[in-house]
Amino acid sequence: MREGAAERHDRLLNLVRERGTVRVSDLADRLGVATVTARRDVEALASRGLLERAHGSVSWPADRGPAGTPAGGGPVIGMLAPAAAYYFAEVIRGAHEAAARLGARLILRVTDYRPEDDAAHAAGLLAAGAQGLLLAPSWTEPEHPERYGEWIARLPGEKVLVERRGAPGSPLEGLDQVGSDHAHGVLLAVRHLVRLGHGTPMLVARSDSPTALAVRAGFTRALAALGLAGTEPLIATVSADRDPALFERSAQAVRSAVREGRASSVLVHNDEEAIRLVRRLAELGVRVPGDLALVTYDDEVAALADTPLSAVAPPKREVGRSAAELLVERLAGPRYPGGDGPSPRRRVALLPALRVRESCGRPGRATPTVLRRSDPLHPFPNRSSFDHSIFRS
Repeated sequence: MREGAAERHDRLLNLVRERGTVRVSDLADRLGVATVTARRDVEALASRGLLERAHGSVSWPADRGPAGTPAGGGPVIGMLAPAAAYYFAEVIRGAHEAAARLGARLILRVTDYRPEDDAAHAAGLLAAGAQGLLLAPSWTEPEHPERYGEWIARLPGEKVLVERRGAPGSPLEGLDQVGSDHAHGVLLAVRHLVRLGHGTPMLVARSDSPTALAVRAGFTRALAALGLAGTEPLIATVSADRDPALFERSAQAVRSAVREGRASSVLVHNDEEAIRLVRRLAELGVRVPGDLALVTYDDEVAALADTPLSAVAPPKREVGRSAAELLVERLAGPRYPGGDGPSPRRRVALLPALRVRESCGRPGRATPTVLRRSDPLHPFPNRSSFDHSIFRS
């Protein structure tokens, strides 16, 4: 299987983290790529604050590395992430920013979406001196939390789940949790398309990422909340590089629905698939937005498409910041010493935003992200919007 840029970025970050400082030419040799590719990767990661560049070499930022203990002896917090690029790059950056502001040191381990390796990496963070952990395990399938989750409950010290949920009845249900309310994000997208005059939109979604599973579940809830009939079955897709036949079937299914008048709008997860889908649909005679209004989910590269794509943007950096702030607060001890007991555990759900661009046929500015509990269009008007059942990853 051909390695993508995200996987290569993760390997690059791990190499620099392990060695501290590495020449770009040496990185190219270790990664097995051309020097110009390694240089481009370094520039991309440095622009996100994940690396530092100087005189043909690249270094792990001092305030994130082994020698970067903050002045004043602040806590050391470890972060376990499934990737250091694409979605989680911003989560990591937010956690790093919050830790630095609070005088804490953040150390990172990237697991490359291998859930069987998560426990070993978490142990490595603790061995490196982490006093508390931010945990985003590599769960991509519905059964992964049960198969690869019990070790988390046995970990010593404070821990916060990041963009992950502890299922009711599981050993993780009582942990602090910080994440995006993807059900709300899906509702924003569906409601926007309906208000533009479209009927029930189609959903084209992957199944091999935690966000994709949440988007699928949130779509069903959004249709119910808006009183819409699900006239079209979910269209499964995957990276065109991994399964060209499945990707082609998904494109043909969308084309048929548009040409036969069954649908005129679609929500796609994720940006990469949406950009490729738009290109393939154009080859099949379906224009976005002329024939089909489209919203994508993630907003990583949606604005860079030939036709800028409207997108749901989970608050990734704020998720990282909030999780790090919560963990540092836990490590500092009770907020109010002498109280009735330990502070209650928290489930923090941050609301995504909808950024409207040209792919819906009506360019505009970002829509508000606040729904009142009394609003009948809120997906769960009498409950916390952070609902366990919408996350299976």
